[in-house]
Amino acid sequence: MNPIYPLKNIRIVLCGTAHPGNIGAAARAMRTMGITDLVLVNPQQYPDPQVLWLAAGAVDVLAAARVCGSLNEALSGVALAVACSARRRDVAVPMVDVRAAAAQAVVVARQRPVALVFGNETSGLSNDEVGACGLLASIPVAEDFSSLNVAAAVQVFCYELRMACGAALPPEKTQTLATHDEVEAFFAHLERTLIATGFLNPAHPRKLMYRLRRMFARTRLQVEEVNILRGILSSLTTPKNRNKS
Repeated sequence: MNPIYPLKNIRIVLCGTAHPGNIGAAARAMRTMGITDLVLVNPQQYPDPQVLWLAAGAVDVLAAARVCGSLNEALSGVALAVACSARRRDVAVPMVDVRAAAAQAVVVARQRPVALVFGNETSGLSNDEVGACGLLASIPVAEDFSSLNVAAAVQVFCYELRMACGAALPPEKTQTLATHDEVEAFFAHLERTLIATGFLNPAHPRKLMYRLRRMFARTRLQVEEVNILRGILSSLTTPKNRNKS
């Protein structure tokens, strides 16, 4: 297998991009590293001539780019979503640097799609957007000047992804991970079950679901594991009498 093949399973997601030039520059940054799947979530100014000007020839990336109305839509089908942000957060996902994130992403991308999510130029990613991802990654920068242009950040992440391809584990050592959609369906099932059994009071939920998300974020749920967990949940609300004669 071509060692660069995992890059075909990498998706770059730009959320709420304000300046159209950054979309074009990000497309060019992606193309130079062999990554072509671009998704835009509610761009503020798109399409726009500046997108083409700054893309500098990466027209194939722009031609195939998709526009989505929500981050959940943009993450449909991915097995791992990486939130790319310079700010530390009190969120339910582990945080690593860009190099460690790239290494993990490439391993997953050998079998399933992976998304790297970048936020708005001014406000970055919201806590909810970060919480929708399974990993939070940052680029180590100078403490007294941490601001990095979004297209430049895309370039650094794409470079690290390309470099990580040579060090990724072979396919036979990886497992089939659950997609974002499958994991979200599990959390919805879990919440319904906790309410039905009386463990969770929807009028006073506190931070129970947040803490449960943080607990499961410490691992990468596999498809088989999600199916087992959902089977257990179903048995709690509709138990089978195994001793019935």
